[in-house]
Amino acid sequence: MPRRIAPLSDIQVNKAKPKDKNYKLNDGFGLYLLVTSTGGKLWRFDYRFDEKRKVLALGAYPAITLADARERREDARKLLANGVDPGQVKKEQKQTGKSLRENTFEVVAREWHKKFSGQWSPGHAETTIDRLKRDVFPWLGDKPVSEIKPPDILAILRRVESRGALETAHRIRTICGQVLRYAVATGRAERDSAADLRGALPPVREKHHAALTDPKAVAELLRAIDGFKGTFPVRCALKLAPMLFVRPGELRQMEWAEIDLDSAQWNLPAEKMKMKQPHIVPLSKQAVLILEELKPLTGSGRYVFPSHRSRMRPMSNNAINASLRRMGYTSDDMTGHGFRAMARTILDEVLQVRSDFIEHQLAHAVRDPNGRAYNRTAHLAERRKMMQQWADYLDGLKAGAKVIPFKKVEG
Repeated sequence: MPRRIAPLSDIQVNKAKPKDKNYKLNDGFGLYLLVTSTGGKLWRFDYRFDEKRKVLALGAYPAITLADARERREDARKLLANGVDPGQVKKEQKQTGKSLRENTFEVVAREWHKKFSGQWSPGHAETTIDRLKRDVFPWLGDKPVSEIKPPDILAILRRVESRGALETAHRIRTICGQVLRYAVATGRAERDSAADLRGALPPVREKHHAALTDPKAVAELLRAIDGFKGTFPVRCALKLAPMLFVRPGELRQMEWAEIDLDSAQWNLPAEKMKMKQPHIVPLSKQAVLILEELKPLTGSGRYVFPSHRSRMRPMSNNAINASLRRMGYTSDDMTGHGFRAMARTILDEVLQVRSDFIEHQLAHAVRDPNGRAYNRTAHLAERRKMMQQWADYLDGLKAGAKVIPFKKVEG
């Protein structure tokens, strides 16, 4: 160790001026101030470890005062007394800090989303990242994933719950758990702290999607849709919603590449379907006419119903519901998902269509007597007849025709 010399004073440090060459002002016990020719004042600690001379940087004056530098020197000397190299400790701390900065919750979440979103439907992938951006990243995004505790996540869930979105809060807890388990699997966290929050939120009461099933009420809705004053693509989507009765996410993400107007059918790939099975939607003459009218407007792009903000994205997942609200239908009256219940009820009870034809067209899990799932072409000819019959029936309702049961469609 360097010999003991007179310690520095604050005045000496403050008044030290640059010279033609760098020089040192020693404080004792290995600590010195390096004054550079450019005017810098840098604290250094000179020491030996494993018979090697080493220098540890302790910071720059005036951000690090003389008292601060002495405190850091003493910390380093204590490490040396215990056989630990302070330079190696600093290096490891720096690496740890870098690792924490590079492995924040947002970084890991986006990596997880990118890795697995290809296995999901586009709608699910978009909804998942939107929930993270809106409800998680603003509060947890910058926090190292290894430091996230149950109360951190609970605070987010309570915030979502407080705005009346209990179901969304449950889904966000699930998403956070998936991200944290991915962090554990990739060695960046010790455990999934979201797992401790099971039971922390009230259970979600099962709520059926509001739907109109009285033919007279349906007739009024169809006439309201015809008079809708919104954009032409949204009006077309509203007209197709009762006619095709697909899930709202499937309708809004309809792509022109999936539409075969010559064969009058819509071919949905498995990745877009809830059951992960490809699906065919036969198109009635009325549906084909709507799409032919819309094609000159949106046919040059990917989506049949593009977002008004960007043609590269489909319309908002709230577009149909928002349009229903504009027409005066509350969430207790009718929802975009309610068109499925509407079709299912009337096709069965009024038109007396075979239930298995309806279930196939709803893309529900229908199995044969041996327990095998039917393929997408099952009963396709009968379903084509049913879809045309349904479109004709809706036209009749809209025109004020009396509600008369049709002959049951047989296989």
